[in-house]
Amino acid sequence: MLGTELAAACRRRGYEVRVHDLPEFDISDIEHLRKAADGADVILNCAAYTNVDGAESQSQLAHRVNAEAVGRLGEVARKGGKWVLHFGTDFVFDGRLDRPYVETDEPNPISEYGRSKLAGERLLQASGCAHCIVRLEWTYGANGNNFITKLIQRATANGAVSVVDDQVGAPTAVAEVAKVACRMMEGRITGLYHFASAGYASRYDVAAFVFDRLSRPVDLRRCRTSDYPSPAARPLNSRFHCGKIQALLDAPIAPWQEPLELYLRQLP
Repeated sequence: MLGTELAAACRRRGYEVRVHDLPEFDISDIEHLRKAADGADVILNCAAYTNVDGAESQSQLAHRVNAEAVGRLGEVARKGGKWVLHFGTDFVFDGRLDRPYVETDEPNPISEYGRSKLAGERLLQASGCAHCIVRLEWTYGANGNNFITKLIQRATANGAVSVVDDQVGAPTAVAEVAKVACRMMEGRITGLYHFASAGYASRYDVAAFVFDRLSRPVDLRRCRTSDYPSPAARPLNSRFHCGKIQALLDAPIAPWQEPLELYLRQLP
């Protein structure tokens, strides 16, 4: 989802882009990494094991892709003098803070997925390569399954949808992420940053917005995260403070409603 959007954004800016993906490319294979990095000026890593619940039973796979491979990527980049842009997640936090998270807050992941992603950040940092890490949350886009598409699918199948109202964050379009990523790439920015659309909402409020804009009559019901136990725990507070990255951007970060409304208008 993000990789497709980012590749398209880079091509629109005139960059030569080489995309490496499964099944031909395995990020956990060092030789694949070396070949992919050969001849590249920068490396944008959108690869990840993202099955949050699956990571609880497949923790070795999650750590191999989200942590070990990222560390090896950093080593390859350092030896070749490459700059790396890597994407992180709000799942590195436990979600218990009563304010938006800043980059200096101490991570405390509560799932194997979160632990694997945090380990990847730290291995990349330890590799010594020039890098930028951008943590994201609640992403959605045209290519791939996400919270928005799942909402619409469930409403189409059942007519009634229960959505948690105690998880709070900001739905963030990968189209907006791609714009920011290009800015970081062009400036070869280094360091750790948080990025999300401006403003905050519960997942229930996001669902209400989606169905209102689609003019879909849906029996939308509130529930709590605890009502639907899952293998992996989710952070209830996913709010990011994005002041650090905003200072690098030419325009204010758009409120979450604007990109989401545009996305909904473009749905078939």
